[in-house]
Amino acid sequence: MSTTGEPTGATPGSTPATAVAGVPADSEEAILERVGYKPELRRSLRFFSMFAIAFSIISITTGIFLNYGFGLSYWGPASIWTWPIVGVGNLMIALVVAELGTRIPLAGYAYQWSARLVNSTYGWFVGFAGLLYMAVGGGAIMLGVAAPLLLSEFNVTSPSPHLVLTVAIILMLLPVAINIISIQVAARVNNAAVFTEIIGTVVFGVLLLVLWGVRAKPTPYGAGILGSTTSVYHNPTIYAFALAGLIGAFTLVGFELAADMSEDAVSPRRSVPRGVIWAVAGSAILGMIALIGFTVAIPNLKTVEASPLPLLTIAGYWLPSWLVKVFVAFVIFSMFAILVVGAGAQARLAYSMSRDHMLPFSGVLRKVNLRTQTPIIALLVFAVIDLGVMIYGYNQPSAFATLVGATAIIPYIIYFLITLGYAVKRRTLDSIPGVFSLGRWAWPVIGFVLVYSALIMFVLAVPAPFHAADKVVGYGFGLALLWYVAVLFWRLRRGDAGVKPIEDLVDHSPGH
Repeated sequence: MSTTGEPTGATPGSTPATAVAGVPADSEEAILERVGYKPELRRSLRFFSMFAIAFSIISITTGIFLNYGFGLSYWGPASIWTWPIVGVGNLMIALVVAELGTRIPLAGYAYQWSARLVNSTYGWFVGFAGLLYMAVGGGAIMLGVAAPLLLSEFNVTSPSPHLVLTVAIILMLLPVAINIISIQVAARVNNAAVFTEIIGTVVFGVLLLVLWGVRAKPTPYGAGILGSTTSVYHNPTIYAFALAGLIGAFTLVGFELAADMSEDAVSPRRSVPRGVIWAVAGSAILGMIALIGFTVAIPNLKTVEASPLPLLTIAGYWLPSWLVKVFVAFVIFSMFAILVVGAGAQARLAYSMSRDHMLPFSGVLRKVNLRTQTPIIALLVFAVIDLGVMIYGYNQPSAFATLVGATAIIPYIIYFLITLGYAVKRRTLDSIPGVFSLGRWAWPVIGFVLVYSALIMFVLAVPAPFHAADKVVGYGFGLALLWYVAVLFWRLRRGDAGVKPIEDLVDHSPGH
């Protein structure tokens, strides 16, 4: 392990390091050596932890809780059937992530993949999009939902905006502290989140389905409500259907952050592909079960559609108040776990970019604490940035729509760009060892993902509800362009920043 805070990235133009004596040529450590990096992060995350990272960042509990009402508004109860459509589409994206993750097992996922597949300029903008994605989402969830819900658990039903902001700030800082202590503690939180996700969404959904089935309380609806397409906003059919699909598009994302933790993982070339595929498939299936349970249990459609938190309205009708509080506690913990994953992944992305001199103050941001083997400075700096973004949202007319809308579109921008890079260098990727391969299905999957992600970007950018979010993305891109033109372009031109191409990961030793 490195014992200094000196730069560890490969300087463009230098000869890639070769595998050290005693290190198998196809090991993760040899791959790091080949591209000129020193192994600095502690490899301690096994398969279940990698799966837990992907599963808890998807967070069907959080996604359904936040966006169920959005689907109801545009397509009525039948909006839940858009979920499996998005599930299949995002599973195709997960296959691309799985193949890239098994062949380029480096921290900084989107940046590393894009920079090596295309070039460092391309990687900069994709990597910046990744940092922006993690900066906007957590604050929106904490400010808009988690903080008010936590206060409601203590019977504070009408908190002042400043109290909500204060609680949200505390909730933002705790995950940073957990990650500073160690990645193992963060992993335990995420492992627990797998079970709270299942209990908080699926078990409660099934419980409501059973109570509805045995007619524990009167309800005017039968199973036919699952096909009801009543629409509150009465938009054109295609438009309404597309927006209803965002219940899944908002939720079934973020799984690629498991790949961002590759240098913290034991055998990431096995655990990343399995983790992301199982997480997306499992989330899609379990989420659908929960959606059916909550939807058939709707006691009064107009009341639920008018509620700011429809799932609480549904649960409150069927369940005693103490059990509703338990449900809310599971929801809050699931939201909190998202931030634990997000803070750790964001710091790894910043660390990965900084060791290649891509960020301002790279020399400081790439330092890893010797005891915890964690990029603590990156964690702290981006905690401050994330708080700043949340406070920006707090001062907007609609903080939740502004930040959550931006959180929704940015992943699909990243998916589109990395898949484009993947298409360019698919042949080279085939020559790099990996335990997962799409084989002859690669090109059909690539074509589908490019069209599908472009379509989702269009749906998430054009409608009026997302225009405030578009501005956040635009401001972010402007900031990335400003840094690139003012400083990074010249660093790259001098060879002081960036990475070497994907070909450097190909092992040219005898026998390979």
